[in-house]
Amino acid sequence: MSSGYSSLEEDAEDFFFTARTSFFRRAPQGKPRAGQQDVEKEKETHNYLSKEEIKEKVHKYNLAVTDKLKMTLNSNGIYTGFIKVQMELCKPQQASASPGKLPPSSNDCVNTLHISSANTVREVIEALLKKFLVTESPNKFALYKRCHREDQVYACKLSDREHPLYLRLVAGPRTDTLSFVLREHEIGEWEAFSLPELQNFLRILDKEEDDQLQNLKKRYTAYRQKLEEALQEVWKPD
Repeated sequence: MSSGYSSLEEDAEDFFFTARTSFFRRAPQGKPRAGQQDVEKEKETHNYLSKEEIKEKVHKYNLAVTDKLKMTLNSNGIYTGFIKVQMELCKPQQASASPGKLPPSSNDCVNTLHISSANTVREVIEALLKKFLVTESPNKFALYKRCHREDQVYACKLSDREHPLYLRLVAGPRTDTLSFVLREHEIGEWEAFSLPELQNFLRILDKEEDDQLQNLKKRYTAYRQKLEEALQEVWKPD
């Protein structure tokens, strides 16, 4: 398995923030499905961590780190650290020919990102695509968290506004407990396409519908003509 390192600070300065960011978000609506309560609970705890609690968690996290990828807590409450993202893309992506292009076998690629607690899922996706020079729209991709609970594995798609480094902090540094995966949207998720692409789909469907209608009219006209000819033969005077 190959591993690459990049930083939102180094590779995409627009994606690295130290500004004041609110951690208070609405709790998830609706009751979680069976087997996913522990996964969803991680989102809820995000609403209640104080600066002291974050400081304590960062300290415990760094004590448990074995690969030297520790977190750093700044005086303003923002902390920085590393996440590893598995690239599970089902096909080679459009990219310019260069040493940084995404390899055809994307399932074997793991990239290590240096990010801050203010960075969102959306920013992480954009940074990864920029790192590998992928030209397709970020809307076609999603970041998932893969959690292990009692010999079961649960995959949950993260919303664009969630903070991956916070999830890493809460879960601890072990990737066998929590890992991140970048995937393409499943077929049928129309929100993955841009408005021009959707409009083009409609034009194609309209054309196909019109072609089918014209073919049906031609068949009906031909059948009607043959039927009228047959009736004329039957009623032809002797």
